[in-house]
Amino acid sequence: MRLLMVILAFNFIIIIHELGHFIVAKLSDIKVEEFSLFVGPKIFSFKKGETTYSLRTFPILAYVKMEGEDEESDSERAFNKKSVPVRAAVIAAGPLANIISAFIIITISYSISGYGTTVVSGVAEDSPAYEAGIMEGDKIVRYDNKRVFQYIEFLNFLYVSKGEPTEIEIEREVLVDGKKQTERKVLPIIPEIISGEQYVIGFTRLDDDNSNVVGELAENAPGIEAGLLVGDRIVKLNDVEVSNIDEIRSFMRENKENPITVTVEREGYTEPLEINLTPKKIVGDDNYYIGVAIKEEKEGSFLDVVKNSAIFTFSNARMVPISLGWLITGKVSFANMAGPVGIGSVMNEAVQDVPVSSAILRLLELTALISVAIGATNLVPFPALDGSKLVVLAIEAIRRKPIPIEKEALVMTIGFFILIGLAILITTNDIINLVRG
Repeated sequence: MRLLMVILAFNFIIIIHELGHFIVAKLSDIKVEEFSLFVGPKIFSFKKGETTYSLRTFPILAYVKMEGEDEESDSERAFNKKSVPVRAAVIAAGPLANIISAFIIITISYSISGYGTTVVSGVAEDSPAYEAGIMEGDKIVRYDNKRVFQYIEFLNFLYVSKGEPTEIEIEREVLVDGKKQTERKVLPIIPEIISGEQYVIGFTRLDDDNSNVVGELAENAPGIEAGLLVGDRIVKLNDVEVSNIDEIRSFMRENKENPITVTVEREGYTEPLEINLTPKKIVGDDNYYIGVAIKEEKEGSFLDVVKNSAIFTFSNARMVPISLGWLITGKVSFANMAGPVGIGSVMNEAVQDVPVSSAILRLLELTALISVAIGATNLVPFPALDGSKLVVLAIEAIRRKPIPIEKEALVMTIGFFILIGLAILITTNDIINLVRG
């Protein structure tokens, strides 16, 4: 059931993209020869009007075949005979369909579950944020001179800066003559670098706040093997009381691999339960910590939901060129990229070990995230992507004559094989990461 949800969600993103091309082509009176769901040998097909609708063997991808798209045609209804604006609209419709659908999906998700903010809901004592003067209620506006629209962007900028001393800009409400005013402050901050060598119980906190409630349990980790459950509230580690994830992490850094007694409060039990376990040592990349918890809005007006959905869509679209820049400059490793296998794995993990309602909401948010990323990526002017076709059309408009179709096809073919090579490398990396766990 949950795996089927993941497969449907992943294919929905691709089908929406092709539907964008298909609908605008039909509205532009371009002859569409075939609309195919999936790829490979044909399972069955039927013809309605002039278009063949096909279902193929392998349940991934989809495509639209228009007359005159990849070859010359003298028909007035061929793609190549239409004006530059019409062809540009057909090409841009696919990426835009992804971006628009992402906005609609995240609006539905946010209206049900609420949304994240960049407002600080808590600051850990003696943390870098505390030392910098950040306070509860402050809104993070910039980090390392980069505009922050979502908390995940802040985390990305923090990671890429590798914990280097920098500045953080915040907005703070202050009282001036009894009236609330908003002022901006630029504060110097030195993030704490947490070694990639960590000692873990194997859980994530509930939601994205500074909670001490177990939200997810990693497979084959000490917590799940010892009997920790989703929803347990961790209140004590050995004899040390803990009330948030920062205090839990601090204890774990000091305790290392020594056995501990985890005291939890569990629904249905009147007394706290004690669970004995031995933390697991993991070695990975360094992490960077400033010590803030971020406010989650569980309820908001319709306008607030729409506004934050638009922020989500814009933020994740702009991260595509930013991430490509990091990749080219070496700030982010190629190993951090994920392809269909990696994306499918992440989506599958997100819907496991949680109630069906929570799984659906997580899948909605991931679907929106991936859809906007695919839409924005397709607008990148790289050969074989929609963005490059728009560039070709722009050149045609400037030259006032089309580029010979055989030359365009050659460039697109070269780009296609480069993309296939990248896809193979990324898929190989996904499989290696899956095997390693």
